[in-house]
Amino acid sequence: MLYKMPENDYRQYKKDAMEKTNDNIADWISSVEVTNVTGISRATLNNYIKYGLLPKPEIRKSQDEGTKAVKIGYFPKTVLDILLRIKEMKKGGHSMKSIVNLMNTGEAPENIGLINGDQRAARGADENMGTGQNIQNKHVTLTMNDIKCPAYLLNNNFEIDWINDEGEEKLFNRQIRFMIDSNSRNIFKLFVEMGFLNGTENKNNLLLFHMSLYKSKFPKAQIKKLFQGITPREVDKYERLYDKASAICKDSVNQAYVALQGSEQQDVTAYHLYFMTFREGTLILYEKIDSLMQGISEILTNRSWVINDLLQQRLPTLTSFGVLVADLQDSIRICAELPPEEYFELVNSIWKCMECSFKKYYGTYGKHSGDGMVYYFLKDRDTNYLMNAIMCALEVRENMKSLNAEWKLRKGWYNELYLNIGINEGQEYFGTIPASTNIEFTALGDTVNIAGRLSDFAEHGSIWTTKNLMNRLNQEERKTLRFGVKKHDHDREVFVENMFSRIIDMIQDKEQTISCKYMDIATIPVTEIIDLTKP
Repeated sequence: MLYKMPENDYRQYKKDAMEKTNDNIADWISSVEVTNVTGISRATLNNYIKYGLLPKPEIRKSQDEGTKAVKIGYFPKTVLDILLRIKEMKKGGHSMKSIVNLMNTGEAPENIGLINGDQRAARGADENMGTGQNIQNKHVTLTMNDIKCPAYLLNNNFEIDWINDEGEEKLFNRQIRFMIDSNSRNIFKLFVEMGFLNGTENKNNLLLFHMSLYKSKFPKAQIKKLFQGITPREVDKYERLYDKASAICKDSVNQAYVALQGSEQQDVTAYHLYFMTFREGTLILYEKIDSLMQGISEILTNRSWVINDLLQQRLPTLTSFGVLVADLQDSIRICAELPPEEYFELVNSIWKCMECSFKKYYGTYGKHSGDGMVYYFLKDRDTNYLMNAIMCALEVRENMKSLNAEWKLRKGWYNELYLNIGINEGQEYFGTIPASTNIEFTALGDTVNIAGRLSDFAEHGSIWTTKNLMNRLNQEERKTLRFGVKKHDHDREVFVENMFSRIIDMIQDKEQTISCKYMDIATIPVTEIIDLTKP
C-alpha cells in the first residue's frame, strides 16, 4: 500500500529522534554498533548525518569495555528504523538525492516501494480507490492472503510456490498446497491434467499467456523439459503455442486480459491478469472485470513487501539440493585477540568475500542452528546444483587467500584465516522461516547437519564432501576434480587420489580418539576436494 505520513507527524517524528535526551543508555546505540548491525561504512554514516537524514551523535563515555576509545558517538535507537527505510528506498530504485528530498519533505518513511511508476499517479490511485486496507499506528496490516481474488506465485521452474484459497477453488478446483512433489504443481502439467490442451479458444488464451511468460525466460528447445513426464504429443502442442506466443516485457508490474469459459458453454468469466516478475518468480492475480478489487495497484507497487510476504508463505517442497557449510577456523581465539570493531570488520569482510561467489553459483542463504555460514544450492533444470556448490567452495577458498594476505599485512600477525567447508547433498522438505524482517530458507533433516560436521572435521581451509555427492556427478564432471584422502604410512603422510575413507578410519589413522561430535558421521565415506584438474 502507498501511505504518506502527514507532514506534521513526520517532522515531529524526526524532531523527536534528533532531540532525544533520554539518559537511559539502553535507548541509545553506539556508532560502532550501528555500522556492525546495518553493514554500512562509517563514511556512509557520516554522509547520512551530513544530509540531515540522521541526528548528530551524542558524544559520551564508551560503555563497551572492549573499545579502546574513551568517548564514542551514540545515536537514539530510532536511527535503525530510519536506516532500514533508506535501504528499502535504495532497493526501490531511488537515488540518494531523491531519498533526501523524500525524507526531508515528509514523503517518507512509509512511502518507499514505488518501482517504475509515477509517484503522483500512485498517490492519486491511493485516494481514489478508497481505504480497502487496515492501518494501525501508521503501519499496513494487509497481507497477500487478504486479497480476495485468485492469485498464485510461480517459481522459475513454473511450479506453484504459493496460492491462495480463491486460486485453488476458482481456477484449479483442487488443493494445490497438499501436493508434496513440486513437479506436480507445475502450471503446464496442471493445465494438461485439466484438459486445457484440448480446450476451447478461451482456455488456449490462458495457455498462451503463460507460454508468453515462459518464452521470456527460456528457448523453445527447453519445451521438452517443461515438466517431468511430458509426452511427445504434449511437447508438440506446447511448441505450437510457443511459436504463437510473444515474449512479455519484464517490467515490474504488467497487465493482461483473459476470458475463461466455465463448465457451461455460455458461462464465461472475464479477468484482468495482473502479474509481477522478479528474481524469485512471477506473481499472477486474477481480477474479475465486473468486480473492482481495491488495493491491488497499491500492493503491487510495493515490490519488496510483496516478495517478503510471499516468501514467508512459500509451500514446503520435497527438493533435491546441495548445501555448503563454512566456518572460520579458530574464530573464538581470533575474536579474543582483536578489538570488537576490528573483529566485526573482519567478519563483514568475510561475508563480502563470499557473497559474490554465492550469487555467481546461485547459492541461497539458509537458516541453520549452528555457528556456520550456510548456503543452499537448489536443483534446477538449467544448473548443475552440485557442481555449483563445489565450484563455489573452491572460489571462496581462493578469495580467502587474498583476504588472509590483506589482514596479515594490516595486522603484522601470524594468524592464518581459513574457512573450513563441508558440502553435502540430499532430498528433503525445503521451506522458509520468518526471522524478523528477513526470510531464512531451511531444510528439515540431517543433510545440513552432516555438512556442518564435515566443516568441523575440515582444517586449514580444506573442503570435504560425501561419497554420495560425488557419485551423483557424472564421469566427466568427476574428471574435472582432484579429490582423495591423506593416508598415514608410519611417519609419512601420503595423498591417495580418487579415494574415499570413513571418518573413524582417518581419525584412528592419526591414533586419535574419535570425538563425540563426529560419532553421527563416523561411518560415512567422505573425500577431500583439492582443486580442479589441470587441462
